Amino acid sequence: MFGHREPLTRRDLESIADDSHRYELVDGVLLMSPSPRPLHQRVVARMLAAVTRHCPKDCEALPAPVDVVLADDTVLIPDVVVGRRADYTERALVGVPVLSVEVISPSSRLIDTELKRARLAAAGCPNYWLVDPYVPDVLCLGLHDGVYETVAKAEHDQTITISVPFPVTINPAELVSDY
Repeated sequence: MFGHREPLTRRDLESIADDSHRYELVDGVLLMSPSPRPLHQRVVARMLAAVTRHCPKDCEALPAPVDVVLADDTVLIPDVVVGRRADYTERALVGVPVLSVEVISPSSRLIDTELKRARLAAAGCPNYWLVDPYVPDVLCLGLHDGVYETVAKAEHDQTITISVPFPVTINPAELVSDY
């Protein structure tokens, strides 16, 4: 199906049959992720709840899979995304999210911490958060002069409250607990 060497586009991505895998497109290169594990989904659900609590009315927080179209050749699927309601279409969030959250999996560590981070910074996403459920920790990054800088970090049973883009309280141990 994709035997050509031209960079792939959003149209190519939309033509892939639904096979329970998550496909993303970064600079025309197709990335595939396996189905997430229960720990990953637990953290996603709890991050979504924490983010939704004080999300402004002009924005909406959604869990994956929601396509975030940064360019015709770059479509990402953050684990949790907050976008302006006006930027959501029937199919995707078109444009830069207000907040993108990734829950790191063993198979996605490099993609989340390097590739997506760089692509979102280049697109101007003001807030990028990484959750590592295996530590556990949360790293909240804010974009300053085109580069992500640490805004807040919490490990284990530390509770932090981030004020930007809106108030969110997070405790990494509570995100991963199976209580």
